[in-house]
Amino acid sequence: MSTAQTILRSYRTPGAVLKRFRDDGADEGLALTWLLVACILFFVARLPGLARTAHLNGDETPLFGLALGTFFGTILLAPLFFYVLAALSHLVAKIVGGSGRWLDARLALFWALLAATPLVLLRGLVAGFIGEGPQLTLVSFVAFAGFLYIWLRGLIALERAT
Repeated sequence: MSTAQTILRSYRTPGAVLKRFRDDGADEGLALTWLLVACILFFVARLPGLARTAHLNGDETPLFGLALGTFFGTILLAPLFFYVLAALSHLVAKIVGGSGRWLDARLALFWALLAATPLVLLRGLVAGFIGEGPQLTLVSFVAFAGFLYIWLRGLIALERAT
C-alpha cells in the first residue's frame, strides 16, 4: 500500500495502521524517517505564509531571514521536542496502565505528524493566500484535531497491545 493510501487510511483507523507498521517490523530508523520528512514538509508548509509576511512588510523583514529562522526551528529543534514529547506520552501511558514500548510511543507520534502533513500543507496555503482570519483558524483547528486524533488513537492501540 502506498504512503498516500496509508495516510488516508490513518484518518479512519489509525490504530490498525500503526499496529500493522509495528507488526511488520517498524524500527527506530523508520520512525526517524517519518519525523524528518514530516518536519521538512512542515517547513515547506510555512513558506507561503512567510512569503506573504515578507511581502506585506516590504523590506523590513526579508523572506530569507524568516525562512532561515523557521528552518532552524523546524528542522533542527522540532525533532528534539518531538522525541521528548513521545517519551512523556509513553510515561503517561505507563502511569495509566499502558504496556507498550518506548518505540511504540515514537511510532505513534511520528506517524501522526507525517499523516497530518496534508492538512498542514493546506493550512500553509491558506496562510499564504488568505492570511490571518477565521479561515486560517478553522483550517488550523482541523489540522491539529486530525493530528491529535491519529496520535492518541494510535498511541492507545499500541500501548494496549503487548
